[in-house]
Amino acid sequence: MSAVSLTVNGKAVTADIDPRTLLVQYLRETLRLTGTHVGCDTSQCGACVVHLDGEAVKACTVLAVQCDGRSVTTIEGLASGGELHPMQAAFREHHGLQCGYCTPGMIMTAVDLVRRKGNALDEHTIRHELEGNICRCTGYHNIVKAIAAGAEAMASEPQKVAAE
Repeated sequence: MSAVSLTVNGKAVTADIDPRTLLVQYLRETLRLTGTHVGCDTSQCGACVVHLDGEAVKACTVLAVQCDGRSVTTIEGLASGGELHPMQAAFREHHGLQCGYCTPGMIMTAVDLVRRKGNALDEHTIRHELEGNICRCTGYHNIVKAIAAGAEAMASEPQKVAAE
């Protein structure tokens, strides 16, 4: 067993875990944060995207022990004070989901995309940046619309720290 201490959604957590435990397993099974989904077990689908020290990563490709001393934000940590993050609200408003399984990973990827590329995103950029996220239900049209709207909404919102 290995000791791991990290900050998840603004809260310090510590556990003794098998060193082979993936971050996605730790989040889902130990912390019961089930918004981070396992979709493919091969890092192809993006359903497990979280932010590690502010950058999007696929949690199925990271060992939990690699996160010792670091900060993780999951989909559960985006909303603040009972209010949805602007990207979450945009997905709801623009019907950027069907079954919802890919949605947490899509939203986490989208928030990272805005952080990296800014708030004025064109359709080509959004579609290119979503190549690591698979949705088996939609044609991505409403997802792209939701991300563009969410990016604009994020520009008008004061920057919030997740899980405050």
